[in-house]
Amino acid sequence: MSGREVFGERPVSPVALVTGASGGLGRELALALDAAGCRVAVHYNSARAGAEEVAAKLVNDHVVVTGDVGDFAAVSAMYEEIVSRLGAVDVLVNNGAVRKDALMAMQDPAQWRQVIETNLIGAFHTSRVCVPAMLRARWGRVVNIVSPSALIATAGQTAYAASKAGLIGLTRTLAAECGRRGVTVNALSPGFMITGMTDTLSEKVVAGMREKVPVPRFVTPAEVARSVTLFLDQDCMTGQVLSIDSGASIT
Repeated sequence: MSGREVFGERPVSPVALVTGASGGLGRELALALDAAGCRVAVHYNSARAGAEEVAAKLVNDHVVVTGDVGDFAAVSAMYEEIVSRLGAVDVLVNNGAVRKDALMAMQDPAQWRQVIETNLIGAFHTSRVCVPAMLRARWGRVVNIVSPSALIATAGQTAYAASKAGLIGLTRTLAAECGRRGVTVNALSPGFMITGMTDTLSEKVVAGMREKVPVPRFVTPAEVARSVTLFLDQDCMTGQVLSIDSGASIT
């Protein structure tokens, strides 16, 4: 019996949960998955209007959900709402993230903890509620959005870098745990994008970052989001980090 025969089949219209889908990259991820035939759960934490704007652009059945991904009880309740309205989640995209930059010697410990709780522990919470049903179905996809900051030292980003490096470790280990039941776990690493998380940076900083990469321009959220559909069709790609970053990860 081949490995393919013991795996489940990809659903005709998979249910996809995109965290942090109210703007920037999250918006484009939701749109790309909708275009690929998914029924999307559009998650937001505080930007309800943005999430509803994204939902209004979706063609397939969808739902707007909210909850602090750093709170396991809130994530569990959110998952139950998705199941009741769309069905069990087949595709999980952990995009929700915050960034609180400061030199560690002067950073508020509460801010440092918030970054880890949202970016890393939040991905554990959503994976913990979504993955069991994927394993039972013997088909599922988990995509964790990481960053070149996980590999490239940038002063002032100890919390963000630690959260994203931890997320790469989570990706690889969860992939090892789930692969025999048809569930793949991969990471998508965008390069520098002008989004709500980065648009407060000075032009001097932005210009300096642009000149450091081999392809001297920033990637767009739409370019990154197009890559997420690759994971839907690849049964044997797991534990990998796909970088769409203008070469930032090789500098």
